[in-house]
Amino acid sequence: MNVAIIVAAGSGSRIGSDKPKQFLEIHGKPIIIHTLERFASCDAVDEIVLVLPADEIESFAKSADRFSIKKINRIVAGGKTRAESVRNGLDAVSDLTQIVAVHDGARPLVGVIEISRTIDAAALSGAACLVAPVTDTIKEVADEKIVGTVDRSRLRRALTPQAFRTDILKKAFENADLSESITDECYLVEKLGVQIACVEGSPLNIKVTHPQDLTLAELFLTTA
Repeated sequence: MNVAIIVAAGSGSRIGSDKPKQFLEIHGKPIIIHTLERFASCDAVDEIVLVLPADEIESFAKSADRFSIKKINRIVAGGKTRAESVRNGLDAVSDLTQIVAVHDGARPLVGVIEISRTIDAAALSGAACLVAPVTDTIKEVADEKIVGTVDRSRLRRALTPQAFRTDILKKAFENADLSESITDECYLVEKLGVQIACVEGSPLNIKVTHPQDLTLAELFLTTA
C-alpha cells in the first residue's frame, strides 16, 4: 500500500493574507483541494493522510465533502514546524504502508504522472525525489560581492512529492533533531547515507509562497 502525506499545516504568512495560503481559492476551489484532487486521481496512491492546522480540521472536513475528495484516510494536526507536521502524518500511516510520498499542500500543479513516477522510483530504490533543472546562472556571494560561479549542470531544485520506503523514512525521523531547520525529507534521508533517485519533473510544479506565485498558479491552472 502507498500512502501520500499532504502537508498543509503552515500559516502562509509570507503571502500576506489573513487566511493560510492553502485555503486561498483559485477558480472557486481552495489550493489544497486542487492538490488533493491530483493525488486522489493517481492510481499509485491508495490512501491520503492530510496534515492541517488543528483549528482548521473541522471546517476543512465540510469542504472535502463538498468537493467529493476521495482517499483521505485520516486528517491530523500539524506541529510547530514542517518537520513536526510530517512526523505527525507519518505516525498516522498504516503499518501495511510500503511507500510514503510526502507532498506540500501548496503545490497544486503537480502532475499525476509525476506522482506515479516518483512512487515507482522509490519502490525500486528505496527513496526518490522529484526535481527540476536550475536554469539561471548561479553566483556564489560573500560580503555582497560575487566570488564565483557555480556549475549548474549538476544542480537541481528539489520539488515534491518525495517518496520513501516507510522503514527508511521512519528511521530518518527517529534520528532527526527536529529543532534544526529542515525543509525537506530528503535532507534527513541523506544523513542516513541512503542514495536517493532523482525523478525529473516539471518546472511548473511551483509552491505557492508569495503573492506572485498565486497569480502564476491561477494562470497555470487555467491552462492545465
